[in-house]
Amino acid sequence: MPGSKKPVSVLVLIHTPQLEILLLDRATRPGFWQSVTGSQEDDEALIETARRETREETGIDAPRGALNDWRLSNRFEIFRQWRQRYPDGVSHNVEHVYSLCVPRESEIIISPQEHLAHVWLPWRAAADKVFSWSNRDAILMLPLLQDEWQAG
Repeated sequence: MPGSKKPVSVLVLIHTPQLEILLLDRATRPGFWQSVTGSQEDDEALIETARRETREETGIDAPRGALNDWRLSNRFEIFRQWRQRYPDGVSHNVEHVYSLCVPRESEIIISPQEHLAHVWLPWRAAADKVFSWSNRDAILMLPLLQDEWQAG
């Protein structure tokens, strides 16, 4: 039976001002570290998807305006083992990238149904640890974008 999940999602890089990146270890695929991710629901605005997923996966309730919309999207093939979650014939997803800067001492409350653990890593180490190319590329872009945001 095909699923009804939308092939539209968000990737939210949660980081400190010192560019430590919060990574989460997937419960369904131990060892697959990632940033916050999740699918858009119904007609929810993408920024609201990013806020909801951040809250659900980390316990962080991002204030309105705190999330940076990178205006960047990535299209990728959905892993075969997860395609049953989507309608028949859906093979690709479009992921929209956001980031959120938080203090290092922010309390992280993970959902045990979704993640086994969390870790803060310097950005280069985080880029090496994530399993997804789109997550890696976003982490590698973060220092450049943060410089632009601070200058702008």
